[in-house]
Amino acid sequence: MKNKNLYILLLFLLVLSSCQPQIDKQVDLQEDLANALNIQGIPQAQHKLEPFGFSDMGAWHGYSLPSKDSTSYYGGFSGPLTMKMWGQWLSKSLCQLEITDANSMTAIDLTKASAELNYKPGKLEQTLELEALSINLSLIFVSDRTALIQTKITNKDNKTQNLFVGWKGELFPKNLSLSQSEKGLQIDFKDGDEFFLIHNESDKSIQISPDKQSYQMFIKDKQDITSGKSLEINLLHSYYFNQEEAAKESEQYANWLSQNDQLFADNKLRWNTYLSNALDSENPLLNKKENQKLTAKCVQTLMTNWRSPAGDLQHSGVFPSAAYQGFYGFWSWDSWKQAVALVRFNPELAKSNLRSMFQYQDDMGMVADCVYFDPKENNWRDTKAPLASWAVLEIYKATSDLEFVKEMYPKLVKYHKWWYQYRDHDQNGLCEYGSTDGTLIAAKWESGMDNAVRFDDSKMLKNNKNGWSMNQESVDLNAYLQAEKEDLAELASILGNSNEAELYKQDANKLKQRVSSDFWDETTGFFYDREIISGKLLTVQQGPEGWIPLYTGVATEGQAKKVTSILMDTTKFATKVPFPTLVADHKKFNPLKGYWRGPVWLDQAYFGIKSLELYGYTKEADLLSQKLLQNAEGLLQDAPIRENYHPISGKGLNANHFSWSAAHYLMLLSDDKN
Repeated sequence: MKNKNLYILLLFLLVLSSCQPQIDKQVDLQEDLANALNIQGIPQAQHKLEPFGFSDMGAWHGYSLPSKDSTSYYGGFSGPLTMKMWGQWLSKSLCQLEITDANSMTAIDLTKASAELNYKPGKLEQTLELEALSINLSLIFVSDRTALIQTKITNKDNKTQNLFVGWKGELFPKNLSLSQSEKGLQIDFKDGDEFFLIHNESDKSIQISPDKQSYQMFIKDKQDITSGKSLEINLLHSYYFNQEEAAKESEQYANWLSQNDQLFADNKLRWNTYLSNALDSENPLLNKKENQKLTAKCVQTLMTNWRSPAGDLQHSGVFPSAAYQGFYGFWSWDSWKQAVALVRFNPELAKSNLRSMFQYQDDMGMVADCVYFDPKENNWRDTKAPLASWAVLEIYKATSDLEFVKEMYPKLVKYHKWWYQYRDHDQNGLCEYGSTDGTLIAAKWESGMDNAVRFDDSKMLKNNKNGWSMNQESVDLNAYLQAEKEDLAELASILGNSNEAELYKQDANKLKQRVSSDFWDETTGFFYDREIISGKLLTVQQGPEGWIPLYTGVATEGQAKKVTSILMDTTKFATKVPFPTLVADHKKFNPLKGYWRGPVWLDQAYFGIKSLELYGYTKEADLLSQKLLQNAEGLLQDAPIRENYHPISGKGLNANHFSWSAAHYLMLLSDDKN
């Protein structure tokens, strides 16, 4: 019997081990997970943001690769794109390599080359093969303001190659002009103090066109490359907002240009660490190579949208998407969610993502909806749903950074209290979404679900001189607030504040009972918002707000069972891409015209998956997880991660390279299964 039991145990362990992610720790992930994302193309207009892109280290400029059929752009990278208040390309290809045979003084035609173009995590590469030459161009970022382009020319011929090497480029015409700088070229912007440098330490001959829109730049010295040997030439691209930034970096230029091997090694180590950390999970989804590449795509998306401190922004944060003109700032709701994913591979950026928003917390405790380089653009008309405490707690669980909790806890408490002071119209302990200016549109923005059907007939009520509410208590808001009380209780315990922890626990339990009872409709088996004065449930729509009480653990087992039956109905929420933001059989369901009237948003879908798992519906959660992964257009190929997806067709909708979609796909893939 003992031998039989031992055999069963060993068999069980063997099966279990076979279910663990097969991530070889010795694999160079930067190489292994290359081309998870296709960013090839040439920008066709100055403010048309396709085909962006790649950026890193919080830089405010980025690049793409030329497409394979764009032979006239071989020898350069697409862009750069600058990202201050609005995105603009400086050029289709600002620095195209030019090589001239020094003996015949004829240009070597790079369009005849056989090309290989690769986007490796953290690095762009272009290899051009000619009869006598092999040319490799690599681009990485070496700081939050500067990119390094390494050009390596190898002589494949049996005789010495005598070459002149240089670059050419032409600007997009609007508000840009070229001038000569101390070490190369400078691009000046008509408005503002910002400027862009193209520079290295070589002695160069520079010609700028009379209209200051194009240039040619050659290294004066002839380059002799013997048979089988290589020549390396390095160039820096720096984008600065003022002269002070340039002065701080200027002492680094010589090191960056001379120690490029170490810089590329550092880049590989940093990105392999990102990827290794992101893949460090026992989630069986990561057994599949396609999901490993999706994980890399998620990391790349978040890193490309990372911006370092600049202008009025004192901390690093993450744009919703640098590939969409309206998203050049930091949003509060996005920041909370993105931080939970970021901490899995870049903990310091996760912390900074929180600080970037709480920098702007006002005396009342409110946090702005979104903030920008120019503070005049900040939106103080509303805030967003309270998920910041969740993010701080997740950061602590991953890092054990007690000082960060000490820093953030009083800010979180102040923000939590703000809701009850300025968003509880009748002071009954149940809050509403609202605005500071009394407008309904800003109140809808505050919900994060701007044009949801549940707000079609909403009205505004004045609470006090600093706050207005919609005339309905929203079930998702109060479920989030209940969860935040539990998170604050846990954070208080971590800090040794046992009395505060106990009070938050008590308040959480009371609110749990109220949300479970006051927002539930037994007839339809779903949760809804409630009209303030009459107390009537607003059963005009079924949407994500109805499963948030499961996500936060508010629902009873019986309630969860009924909600789950609706979630698993293929005519309602178990669509091709599941969890539409409006039930699919609703008369106002319209994913192509309704931002929150049908499209699948990945944050709400993730909350739906977690809801099912929390109540033990693991098979159902796994089924819908597979749908989210398999049926979203291009997700498991090399297409960009989209802002949202059509629930019936699976088509990607709205912005490309969307951060919170990447964040929640990363969470879905890397959450450890209990």
